[in-house]
Formats: sequence, structure tokens, C-alpha cells
Amino acid sequence: MNGTLLDIPMRTARESRRAEVRRRTGLAILAMVAMFSLFGPAAIGIDPARQTLADSLLPPGAAHWLGTDVLGRSVLSRLAHAAQLSLGLALLAAVTAAVPGVLLGVAASWRGGRIERGLVMLGDAVLSVPGLLLVLLFAALAPGRYWALYIGLSLSLWVEYFRVARTASRPVLAGDAVQASRLLGFGPAYVLRRHLLPALAPVLGTLLAFSVAQAVLALAALGFIGVGLQPPTPELGLMMIEFLPHYEEAPWLIAAPVALLMLLVLGMMLLAADGETA
Repeated sequence: MNGTLLDIPMRTARESRRAEVRRRTGLAILAMVAMFSLFGPAAIGIDPARQTLADSLLPPGAAHWLGTDVLGRSVLSRLAHAAQLSLGLALLAAVTAAVPGVLLGVAASWRGGRIERGLVMLGDAVLSVPGLLLVLLFAALAPGRYWALYIGLSLSLWVEYFRVARTASRPVLAGDAVQASRLLGFGPAYVLRRHLLPALAPVLGTLLAFSVAQAVLALAALGFIGVGLQPPTPELGLMMIEFLPHYEEAPWLIAAPVALLMLLVLGMMLLAADGETA
């Protein structure tokens, strides 16, 4: 029995080390992708839309590290711009969804009653429509428009923040610290800043990582089926569908956007898994 009890802190220490390794690995992957998306276009210095038909389907080499596509465009340059677009749009949509979602979730727990029931009904109504379908509806209204995808992604993501914030804030609001702050006369802004946000931060950080990964996959899926952003915009899903017909003669083409998408989602998932463990 003593040996079993002694094993508990050892297992906890091992789990903590593994969680730290996952966190650092996820951060390292995301840092590489972020640096590639931020500084890649300027460092490469090649217009992603420039066509040179004489250089069609060149293999990777010194001039073009990832080769060229069927129109002679630099795959590396297009990949850098696609990473910047996908990561930036997904992060913007997730943050935009998080702010109203968290505030509405806290308001529902704080006020209760009809306000909470109304917000819950609104969230359930949004959840009744699959998230990708909701984005698809907005994309169909304005094909190829950034704002349509941005609004569709934000509207499909805010409900998860609302539900998590509503559930997680309830025990905090019922706690002694919040009750003491209220008795001392502190207002809602102080309670939100001092008690609620620190308690919600870990779970919201995990949810943000999931949301960004979900948004990146949604953008790629819409581009792959041709209803998202339109050519010649460099976007991961569009690049996959453009490269797919040439997978036999130039397999390195389809491998580039697939590998970048896998790295991006892997980094987010490692951070999310670390948040769950913590």
C-alpha cells in the first residue's frame, strides 16, 4: 500500500512533464508556422500570382524550394501567403466569437431567469444548424468574400464559448470570494476582472486552440470543395484541389499544403491537450 501511495506523486510528476513537453512542442510548431506566415512572403519575395508557363511543374530545387504548380507559380510563395491567410482569418474569427460568447455566458449565469433561458434558447437554435453549413450559407451569399467566411465562422463558434463560460462561471459566482466582493460594494466590472476571468482563463485558452484549429479546417474544407475563397487566392484548400490532378506526376505539390495544415492543427491540438491536462 505504501508503494502504491508513493507512486501517486511520481505519476503526477510524469504527467506534468509530459504535459510540459506537449505544450512546448505545440508552441514550437505554432511559432514556426506563425513565423513562416508572417515573414515568409517578404523573405521569399516572389509574387504568388506570377505565372511563368515555361516553368510549369518544376520539381523542388534551388530556384523554387517546393517547385512550381501547373501555371509556373512558386509553391513556396503561395504556401506562405496561404498560411498567413488561414491562420489570420481563423484567429480573428475565434477571438471575435470568444468575446461575445464569454460575456453572454457570464451574463446568463449572473442574471439567470428569463435572460438565461432566452440566451440558452438562442444558443440551442444556432447549434441546431451544423457549423460548417452555417459558414457555407454565408459563403453562398457572397462567394469568395473574406467577410462572409469571417461572419459565418464567428457565428458558428460563439455558442461553444457561451456554453463553457456559462457553466464554468456558475460555481465562481456562488463562491465566497465573489459574495464578499459584492458585500464590500464592488461592481460587476471588478468581479469580472478579479474573479471570473482568472478562473475562466485556462478552459477558455483550451477552447480557443480548438476553435482556431476548427476554423482552419473549415476554411480548407470550403476551399477544397470550391465554395470558399476563389482562385487565384492562395489558400490551403484551394491549393489542394488545384494540385490534386497532378499528384502522380508531381506528388510534392499536394504534400506541401497538406503538411502545413497538419502542422497547424497539430500545434493547436497539443496546446489544447495540455490545457485539458492542466
